[in-house]
Amino acid sequence: MPRWTIDEPTTLEFDGVVALRVTLIAGSVSVVAGTGRPTVHVSGVEGPPLEVAHEAGMLTVRHEKLIDGVLSWLRTQKASAVVTVTVPPDCPVALNVVSADAVVSGIAARTTVRSATGDVTLHDVVGRVQANTVSGDVEAQGLTGTVDFVSASGELVLADGALDRLTARSVSGRISADLALRGDGSAEIQSGAGAVTVRLAEPASARVQLSSGAGRVEASFPGLAAQDRALARTLSGKLGDGAGKLVVTTVSGDVTLLSRPAHDALED
Repeated sequence: MPRWTIDEPTTLEFDGVVALRVTLIAGSVSVVAGTGRPTVHVSGVEGPPLEVAHEAGMLTVRHEKLIDGVLSWLRTQKASAVVTVTVPPDCPVALNVVSADAVVSGIAARTTVRSATGDVTLHDVVGRVQANTVSGDVEAQGLTGTVDFVSASGELVLADGALDRLTARSVSGRISADLALRGDGSAEIQSGAGAVTVRLAEPASARVQLSSGAGRVEASFPGLAAQDRALARTLSGKLGDGAGKLVVTTVSGDVTLLSRPAHDALED
């Protein structure tokens, strides 16, 4: 298996890359879709060197010492690198980071990002997207397809999405989603203490249920019926022909549903 050990600024080129996996502790990783030869550019390596491997189309980038003894090694070592990878648009991407920031742009394949404290930026990604963080924020623009987001305290900002499905769960992080549901698409959002704001593109067509145990529940769409129960405040009803579905549930976070003209993306 072709393998490289990188401890200084380096650029590598490859042929036949069909999948990418990157594991970093600190620094940053950027993945960009391109039509030329796949490349890995590494700079700013601190601590142990990076290991780059290419086998059967799988391109792997990771810190060399992550193979074993990770936890004990992390207590005494600094591991950081700045990595930029260019791959074909249809290349599946899997990123695993601790405090490193991650950026993915232009990919039209399954994209998975797992982060502890590092922030995640997604731009013009098509297909299935999974983003899991502990406290890292996720900022996404122009996504098409399905999005799964899970975080403890990280914030999700989703702008100008055209989605078949959105699933978002957070304990205390704020969730702001500006989207159009395609066909019978669905959006299901759950939060504990974090506020949730959803902007649906007009013309909207969805069955809607918004509820909060202790937070405010507000909507700019007419025709949604309000119910104040002992354990929750609820707004529900049907927009358009009700082909899609929007369900937002919080414990104490406020819930706000807004409308926007098509192509007028969320600015904040």
